[in-house]
Amino acid sequence: MVHCVILPYPAQGHINPIHQFSKLLQREGVRITLVTTLSYCKNLQNAPASIALETISDGFDNGGVAEAGNWKVYMERFWQVGPKTLAELLEKLDRSGDPVDCVIYDSFFPWVLEVAKGFGIVGVVFLTQNMSVNSIYYHVQQGKLRVPLTENEISLPFLPKLHHKDMPSFFFPTDVDNSVLLDLVVGQFSNIDKADWIMCNSFYELEKEVTDWTEMIWPKFRAIGPCITSMILNKGLTDDEDDGVTQFKSEECMKWLDDKPKQSVVYVSFGSMAILNEEQIKELAYGLSDSEIYFLWVLRASEETKLPKDFEKKSEKGLVVGWCSQLKVLAHEAIGCFVTHCGWNSTLEAMSLGVPMVAMPYWSDQSTNAKQIVDVLKIGIRTTVDEKKIVRGEVLKCCIMEIMKSERGKEVKSNMERWKALAARAVSEEGSSRKNIAEFVNSLFNLQQGIAN
Repeated sequence: MVHCVILPYPAQGHINPIHQFSKLLQREGVRITLVTTLSYCKNLQNAPASIALETISDGFDNGGVAEAGNWKVYMERFWQVGPKTLAELLEKLDRSGDPVDCVIYDSFFPWVLEVAKGFGIVGVVFLTQNMSVNSIYYHVQQGKLRVPLTENEISLPFLPKLHHKDMPSFFFPTDVDNSVLLDLVVGQFSNIDKADWIMCNSFYELEKEVTDWTEMIWPKFRAIGPCITSMILNKGLTDDEDDGVTQFKSEECMKWLDDKPKQSVVYVSFGSMAILNEEQIKELAYGLSDSEIYFLWVLRASEETKLPKDFEKKSEKGLVVGWCSQLKVLAHEAIGCFVTHCGWNSTLEAMSLGVPMVAMPYWSDQSTNAKQIVDVLKIGIRTTVDEKKIVRGEVLKCCIMEIMKSERGKEVKSNMERWKALAARAVSEEGSSRKNIAEFVNSLFNLQQGIAN
């Protein structure tokens, strides 16, 4: 049996898609070992029983980035310690009679490829972001797009015209961390052309032109998304397919949704990393209250102190929870709209479940994703910010009302139904992503048989 080691970047938004991809590989007969850092593993609330779990060190085994103090210190140490401890793990597995045939690694870890090649095993890059975003970073790495940006309008092959508000936040360094993170995302492409395969969490129909262009540059590039739970394939979500590998426990809110009319609830979530300031959280609270539409708002416990003093966390119209199973919520018939930070996983989940979006990007690639959501795919509406970079309550209320009540909202919902069908088709038995996965798995089995012979 082919044995693949999966090494995601230790953050929820990176682990989720690569874990879902690994489950699809399991269905094709591949054995999976998931590898994460000791610091991340210590906080796991849930890990799938069907997948072996191993760890490497990032140099900060008790607290990861928090222990390091900043991104620069963290990544410098990780990039020193990671290759050594990964090599030790591969040696351990080999000695135990469980040799590894392939390492599938997060593109944030270009150093993994050298380790894999040192063991003579297949090295596969996994890109968690879409090809529009990847193309922007690739052009920086190639020296064809320079930072800081001097032009107001950016033109890149097979992408729409982009303006500063559409570009990833790392292009506008406000501190040392931002500059370090720009180096990280650009560094993904330092040796990507030497990988045996390049996988991307997108699907062909979603980004045809830029995907065709990418395959000319990297012949072994394949779109294999959307990498979300197999509920799309199986038309049903079982408990073991729900959260996968997670540092969070789900909070039960399905009962609250069950009592609400169809498409009557606004779901609000900004992912696991966004930290909104008190003024922004208060404006969100006012906007949701004033809309007089049912809302379910996921707000981390550490953020709840920023809510207005008179704001009720549980009322006739609204419910604020610390965490929930996003897929279960988005799949619920009561949900009519998703106010989102536009993380790529959340975007794909909303698309795959047919929920129109109010785009409120926070950082990283999210502004570029918002551009796609609103102007390219036309499956959402984007909020505007004031001179303090705050989305005011009245603006949020208007966007929600437009999605839920207006003619434009009906057009957005119609467009979303089309993309929902295309996403489902991509992962179906004869779909583009499913065929790409089968091609990759067949290559691994053929290689293994060739070595055995």
